[in-house]
Amino acid sequence: MSLPLLADLPAILLPLVTRAQQSFGVALESMTDMDQAAFAAWPVERRGAFDRVCAASDFVAEHIIRDPQMLLELAESGELERSFAPGELRGQIAAAVDLATSDDELGRNLRRQRTRQQVRIIWRDLTRQADLVETCRDLSDMADGSIDLAYKWLYARHCQQFGTPTGRRSGEPQQMVILGMGKLGAVELNLSSDIDLIFAYPEGGETQGVKRPLDNQEFFIRLGQRLIKALDPVTVDGFVFRVDMRLRPYGSSGALVLSFNALEQYYQDQGRDWERYAMIKARVVGGDQAKGAELLEMLRPFVYRRYLDFSAIEALRTMKQLIQQEVRRKGMAANIKLGSGGIREVEFIAQAFQLIHGGRDLSLQQRPLLKVLKTLEGQGYLPPAVVSELREGYEFLRYTEHAIQAIADRQTQMLPDDPQDQARIALIMGFADWDSFHEKLMYWRGRVDWHFRQVIADPDEEENPQDGGEEVVGGEWLPLWEDSQNEESACRQLQQGGFADAQKALNHLNNLRNSSQLRSMQRLGRERLDAFIPRLLAQAVEHSDPDLVLERVLPLVEAVARRSAYLVLLTENPGALRRLLTLCAASPWIAEQIARFPLLLDELLNEGRLFSPPQALELGAELRERLTRIPEDDLEQQMEALRHFKLAHSLRVAASEITGSLPLMKVSDYLTWLAEAILEQVLALAWRHTVARHGAPRRPDGTLCDPGFVIVGYGKVGGIELGHGSDLDLVFVHDGDPQAETDGAKPIDGAQFFTRLGQRIIHLITTQTNSGQLYEVDMRLRPSGASGLLVSSLGAFARYQENEAWTWEHQALVRARVLVGSQDVGQGFEKVRAAVLGRERDPDTLRVEVSEMRAKMRDNLGTKGTAAGKGPNAFDATSSFDLKQDAGGIVDIEFMVQYAALAWSREHPELSRYTDNIRILEGLEQVGLMPAADASLLREVYKAYRSAAHKQALQKNPGVVSGDQFADERHEVMRIWAQLGLS
Repeated sequence: MSLPLLADLPAILLPLVTRAQQSFGVALESMTDMDQAAFAAWPVERRGAFDRVCAASDFVAEHIIRDPQMLLELAESGELERSFAPGELRGQIAAAVDLATSDDELGRNLRRQRTRQQVRIIWRDLTRQADLVETCRDLSDMADGSIDLAYKWLYARHCQQFGTPTGRRSGEPQQMVILGMGKLGAVELNLSSDIDLIFAYPEGGETQGVKRPLDNQEFFIRLGQRLIKALDPVTVDGFVFRVDMRLRPYGSSGALVLSFNALEQYYQDQGRDWERYAMIKARVVGGDQAKGAELLEMLRPFVYRRYLDFSAIEALRTMKQLIQQEVRRKGMAANIKLGSGGIREVEFIAQAFQLIHGGRDLSLQQRPLLKVLKTLEGQGYLPPAVVSELREGYEFLRYTEHAIQAIADRQTQMLPDDPQDQARIALIMGFADWDSFHEKLMYWRGRVDWHFRQVIADPDEEENPQDGGEEVVGGEWLPLWEDSQNEESACRQLQQGGFADAQKALNHLNNLRNSSQLRSMQRLGRERLDAFIPRLLAQAVEHSDPDLVLERVLPLVEAVARRSAYLVLLTENPGALRRLLTLCAASPWIAEQIARFPLLLDELLNEGRLFSPPQALELGAELRERLTRIPEDDLEQQMEALRHFKLAHSLRVAASEITGSLPLMKVSDYLTWLAEAILEQVLALAWRHTVARHGAPRRPDGTLCDPGFVIVGYGKVGGIELGHGSDLDLVFVHDGDPQAETDGAKPIDGAQFFTRLGQRIIHLITTQTNSGQLYEVDMRLRPSGASGLLVSSLGAFARYQENEAWTWEHQALVRARVLVGSQDVGQGFEKVRAAVLGRERDPDTLRVEVSEMRAKMRDNLGTKGTAAGKGPNAFDATSSFDLKQDAGGIVDIEFMVQYAALAWSREHPELSRYTDNIRILEGLEQVGLMPAADASLLREVYKAYRSAAHKQALQKNPGVVSGDQFADERHEVMRIWAQLGLS
């Protein structure tokens, strides 16, 4: 193709080229006469390419000025103007790797090679001497070579240091298998891709040939860490590739390397739809190719089901909705990858067909997207015209992506708003100006989005055509909202619509119309509001109490008025608006949550998901997926994602409880699972941060902790009884060596490390962000309470419980449970708990101590006017009953259960197995320590109390009801209390 000379470039880019030419000329002056003569002899086409590339890419300009010899060598070898032969790029990387004599030198040589290859690849891409397929192939080949050759160099030295890993079953030497995921797996890397990797090894065993053998997994974890260090960190020489390991099982909280069996078991038992989606493109990019092929064959049944799997569309639809929420929340409409009509939508179309039909149609079991599209056409899944549009649109978007990233070698897909960068994009893409380029871009995004909707769109989504002949929904309320009728007429219309206090409703609307928020709205936002309010009123009058609906929803409208995209969401989705009004009418707590955090409106779009919360494993997988999409070093976004996840699922469980689709016990289960999923990721984030700063702590035997730490839940979270707005009673326990130093560059002793880890966890949970805090945290149940160490070693915890803990602390231990963390430490904690609960106790002393503690609580926390439910007027309608603290209430039942567990666990160890009151009561019935009628009564009363407390919370009321409620139940609880000898 002909290239523009300097005079043909846009005026706004000329200073960039002039500056590059001058700087390069200065750099040439320090070189030999022969080098200068070689440059002077460049043909006019190459000089035109020089100008074009320097106008478009700061990255290339900076590096060729810093190292002009590199550019001259690329030109002299002809590499700027020709494609590489197969294996040629790998050979150049291999030569650089072979020169390394240390890990540092390996990293340095790889980074310099990467710079050289990146300059060549960008040069050829920007001058269109390479097409999209070649550019992506060269980038992927560079990644493959860097990963595999660095691995082989490190493996040999790792074996010299730690021995050769050997399979316990086969007796064969073991190599690692490195899977490339995503764009790397599909040979589709872009100019500034990170690389998603999964590390595996064939089988367990230990190293041979050294005095102190290492377990195979530990060997490969350390090797994997060295490999990441060779590729990922940014140094004075740049970086090779940003390495992302979060697609591995359990994400950042999972082991860095797993055996084949462990991988197969994970995907068989816990693999999620998004992991199937990711595994489509998995390819062996390093290590043992033969064993890698065996691994992919093992995992094939997980990815490709033998039957036609139409559930894949719903899974992809869910993933797309999550991405759209992120795009909307972060204002990323200009993102050509994730935004509407972007690259991801073309990928979703192709992978929907692969997941649905790939199990039967083996021709669809491919990685590169363009080849999949060709197969979809050839096999008749999509018409040729559709495939042609998708291919052209995809190529246009990918070329645009490369143009954006070529500017500064930054990992971004956001369209620039800087005029100079816009001119660069237009130039690279062959357009005269930004406007003509942008028009074409939006055309292709529109076509991609249209095709995406045909394949992925929800058939149950409600549509509201606004054809000229159709009556606008709620149009009869428009004059009232626009204040174009007198007050008497407005009140009459509201009264006829069912408002009990028409004047008050009109005042609410007038106050909104005249609020400062609305007066400062821009025209587009005001138009959206004017379209929305009539629809709101039309739906409000369908409710039995429209006054209440309006009163609770208008504060939300005012809160989101300046972010009018939410008004559009509700206007275009009448089902979502209907659900909003229903939930707000039922619960002021929900109304307040949505007003504070309008992003929750997204949750109302899909009725099926809103009222069908996922199970525990699905919760964990969904949260890992969300965090996987956030760069590991972006703590702010990670904290926001955690909080939004909690808010969204808290809304879903409240909505399900209100509509009756989720009974009380399931509500508590779900809220507890939610807390556990969040704590798992909080621990992973805190661990990664603390280890990055100080290295990993050690166990007493010298091995590294990973993490050697557990978060123990007490109280409601321990008893699987969380409610709306519950705080978390937590205790931290570790099994590290308090004196041994960590293995990092800034070592600290183990006690300091775990203290800082605990502080980090609390910080992540309790810090207030735009989305609030995750939970209130109470650490006062740790050994020695507020005056004790924040984190206890397992041994110290056991000694405290054995020798110093009060009876009430042993009562609390009844409801203590390991929530997340190390399995080994968790088992150690359970042994300590079982031993403490099962110790021999004097029954009379125990009864006295439990009774005295309960009396103190009633005195301090019970209803004063009724002597904590024991006074003569305690059961009058004019008095009140504290569901939790008064006599015959929740705490009395909890204390009876705790007393029984402490009194009889020695003879009946099964009583200490569970931490929730319901199952302990069942246990007391089964072993004959409580009559079946009494145990059943306590269970039902306990559930009734908690259900009432939940309802009070959703109404934003304290857990107090009138004194005449639950009279019979309270008398029965007090009777059983007395029968146990408690006072």
